[in-house]
Amino acid sequence: MEDQREKLLIQKETEEEDVVFNLSLRPAHLSEFVGQKETIESLKLSIEATKQRHEPLEHILLSGPPGLGKTSLAHIIAHEMKTKITATSGPAIERAGDLIGILTNLGKGDILFIDEIHRLSSVVEEFLYPAMETFQIDFVIDKGPYAKTIKFNLKQFTLVGATTRSGLLTAALRGRFGMFFHLDFYNEGDLASIVKRSAKILGVEIDEPACLEIARRSRGTPRIANRLLRRVRDYAQVKKSSKLTVDIVDKALTALRIDKAGLDEMDRKFLKVILDNYNGGPAGVESIAATLGEEEDTLVDVIEPFLLKAGFLKRTSRGRELTEVAYRHFNIASGKTKSKTQKELF
Repeated sequence: MEDQREKLLIQKETEEEDVVFNLSLRPAHLSEFVGQKETIESLKLSIEATKQRHEPLEHILLSGPPGLGKTSLAHIIAHEMKTKITATSGPAIERAGDLIGILTNLGKGDILFIDEIHRLSSVVEEFLYPAMETFQIDFVIDKGPYAKTIKFNLKQFTLVGATTRSGLLTAALRGRFGMFFHLDFYNEGDLASIVKRSAKILGVEIDEPACLEIARRSRGTPRIANRLLRRVRDYAQVKKSSKLTVDIVDKALTALRIDKAGLDEMDRKFLKVILDNYNGGPAGVESIAATLGEEEDTLVDVIEPFLLKAGFLKRTSRGRELTEVAYRHFNIASGKTKSKTQKELF
């Protein structure tokens, strides 16, 4: 019990340190943002045009897997527009009353950032519609014959919504956004640039091949790239190495059980369940989640996107299936016949 409590405390401290770490590396200007070129160019044009008209920005919806920079972009937009940003999340707004206090405190042109906006309750979502369209909200007090409607006039604000599951947004909410941007996984070159920039901020000496090696194992995600850089820095410090090299990176990430393709322990467990329990698939995500003891949303939002993008997994009408890429990665002959040494490869 003591060991378990200690592990939980260490995990919590690590997560809190990662939050501070990522905040310190967050770019402040669009010019500093690496990758997502089309999105950045469109945002630059919209911001410049809006500034010239002296108007607030239209509402913006950012979608894409976790860790790609949606929150960073929201803060950059506020910085570029020289306005205040108020950040919250869909699950945090439980009642319509919670939203009133937030909306009435927004100034003209201020940014309201709602992360995981697809998780807003239907009541709160409907309450948000008139606020987005006419910058007014109607709040009903009392009940029955004593019910009264109070109208609040809001200052023109910009709602920036972020979601990892854009398909779960209702058509009514999606239709009230003026701009839509989807963030995709980063290529190795952009990730290497991010690692190099982060290392410079942290005062860590790193060579180009080491930047590329970290980028290659970062699952196309800047947040993971920065996290791995920190872990490699810790490893190098303990091993008394003043410079991060490919050899140091490889040893550090191998110790963390992150392989050459960037797959971690959870990825391999996910693939192992499909391989061992379902002979390579197809398998329903509900069954996989139950076998792993994980939430279905965690698998769909966090694990599957990269495996799909990298070609290890495919979704079919019958469920999830492993691809030839997955079989080759683990040196297993494709097909429905499993080898005796299969378990040793995971």
